Amino acid sequence: MAIADDLKKTLTDPTPLYFAAGTADLAVQQAKKVPGLIEQLRAEAPARIEAVKNTDPKVVQEKAREAAREAQEAVSAKVAEVLGAIDPKKLGETAQDLALRGVGVAAEYAVRAKETYDKVAEHGEQAVRAWRGEVSEEIVEIAVAVEPKSETEPKTESEAGVAAADSEAGAEEKPASRKTTARKSPAKKVAATPGDES
Repeated sequence: MAIADDLKKTLTDPTPLYFAAGTADLAVQQAKKVPGLIEQLRAEAPARIEAVKNTDPKVVQEKAREAAREAQEAVSAKVAEVLGAIDPKKLGETAQDLALRGVGVAAEYAVRAKETYDKVAEHGEQAVRAWRGEVSEEIVEIAVAVEPKSETEPKTESEAGVAAADSEAGAEEKPASRKTTARKSPAKKVAATPGDES
């Protein structure tokens, strides 16, 4: 029975649909920004192209070689430092610590992913409500909740008792109204004659 309940809950949960709607809505919002970015790139493109044309290829190659040498020296020094610091006894402890850290980091990412999923699903739910026009209904509900009670409704129990007593007294003073019913006109019966078939 638990499997059926889980399946029913999964199939009736609207959160994945809201997540999809939220993702689509966010994609549309980002797509609306694309024309502005294209215009910005068009405006900046000539200056960037001109800068690339004016650079000397030999200078760029020399800078790349120098950066590669520095990176190779840094990596070699770091590898030598790590290999010199390795202690076989501490290696097991370090591996265990790294594994535990990995589990902690994975759990943290899972929590963040769930939070992001919930935020996008909430955004999708709001987008769906806006598409349906339910946002205005929600505003009406808020207005009703905020609006003070009308004067016709009693505010306390003692006022409710007084209002009930007033209504009973008013009912006794008025004479009972007479109910009138509409009269029905008698239906005319037409007898069918045996020879008259029309």
